[in-house]
Amino acid sequence: MPSRRGGADRDADRGADRAADRAADRGAVTVEFAVALPAVAVVLTLAVAGVLLVDAQGRLQVAAATAARAWGRDDDAAGRSAVDRLAPGAVVGVTRADGLVCVTVTRGTGSGPFAGLTLRGTGCAADGGG
Repeated sequence: MPSRRGGADRDADRGADRAADRAADRGAVTVEFAVALPAVAVVLTLAVAGVLLVDAQGRLQVAAATAARAWGRDDDAAGRSAVDRLAPGAVVGVTRADGLVCVTVTRGTGSGPFAGLTLRGTGCAADGGG
């Protein structure tokens, strides 16, 4: 005849099983966290780099528009100064045609995950000069 264990013995065995399960779960959570942490770091890095990229593009656009207005007034020094102040290190191209002066400001993104990109901002203004 099989022996029957008392209720207290069965409860003690269940408690030990639950404790072992909790310990195994803690180990699994640690491993999941260790695997997920680099992915979260990559996503955050790309998000920050994306925001900086959009900011740099906006600065180029503002520099091009400001420089175009200055060149439209035949104030080349102010146009160059605007580009140097708003987008240091950028390459400037100026074209005049059909009563407009258009300025294109180009710059690389520097370092980071988007280092291979070249940003470009263009602005045009009425050519009021001679």
